[in-house]
Amino acid sequence: MRMKTIDLVVPCYNEEAVLPLFYEEVSEVAGKRPEFDFRFLFVNDGSRDGTLKTVLELAKRDERVKYISFSRNFGKEAAMLAGMKYSSGDYVCILDADLQHSPELILDMLDALESDPALDVAAAKRSDRDGENKFKSAFSRQFYKLINKMSSVDIPQSAQDFRVMRRKVVDAVVSLPEYHRFSKGIFSWVGFNTRWFDHENRQRAAGETKWSFGSLLSYAVDGIIGFSVMPLKISLALGTACSFVGLVYAAYIIVRTLVSGSDVAGYPSIICAILIIGGLVLLSLGIIGEYLARIYLEVKHRPVFLIDQTNIDPMGK
Repeated sequence: MRMKTIDLVVPCYNEEAVLPLFYEEVSEVAGKRPEFDFRFLFVNDGSRDGTLKTVLELAKRDERVKYISFSRNFGKEAAMLAGMKYSSGDYVCILDADLQHSPELILDMLDALESDPALDVAAAKRSDRDGENKFKSAFSRQFYKLINKMSSVDIPQSAQDFRVMRRKVVDAVVSLPEYHRFSKGIFSWVGFNTRWFDHENRQRAAGETKWSFGSLLSYAVDGIIGFSVMPLKISLALGTACSFVGLVYAAYIIVRTLVSGSDVAGYPSIICAILIIGGLVLLSLGIIGEYLARIYLEVKHRPVFLIDQTNIDPMGK
């Protein structure tokens, strides 16, 4: 019987300090399942430290190590897409290089997939947020509540990119051509039978987090706009409500003028009305602008990433 292969897709951005630790721990875990052929696929996302050098050294020592190095930083979403696109394993696992995703959980995920042919994806979700900034944690919780109310896809609270997928699932994800990618939404949109595994948060083994609050906010906006038109509907509702209030107020002014005559009072209320309506107009234009910007980028059909170097044969992967 042919040995089943599992490709470990590992996005890397300035992870020089942690990569040797990651390689040793994952190799130890892989050794517990000799019936599987574990292969590493590191995706260097334009790192500015010695990440690429470290990956090249690992590739010289271990033929299981494959790598893709981008021409610049394209972001984690692009790195995950590249890894999935150039993978060829029966199973594909996505996990972070910082060891916050426990490699031991991969074995439980594989066991679940092997024991249940109807199962297509084994995915992790965080069971706690110990050690994380309280403000970021609260923001994350509210984001999941908001996007699940606004979007037609269901994204479980604290869902992670950490997952093991069958080949057909990976092919389905890669087939989606969009430029602005929100993988958590894409994974939910393609469907397939998924089992969720609770995953306790781990501290980074080395290095520093690359996710600032600003980048998290931008990521949240991408997710909402990419999987919901609700902001446009809200904009329409606000405009309709303002128009209705304006008509009612106009009718009131006409009636009052006919009954009591005209007056010059009301300057503050006029200024307030102008500011409020003007603010709503600008808000609506901003929402429309976000959607138009994404349409503009999509119709250009630029590649999501550009590869500078790799040791993967594009024909045989």
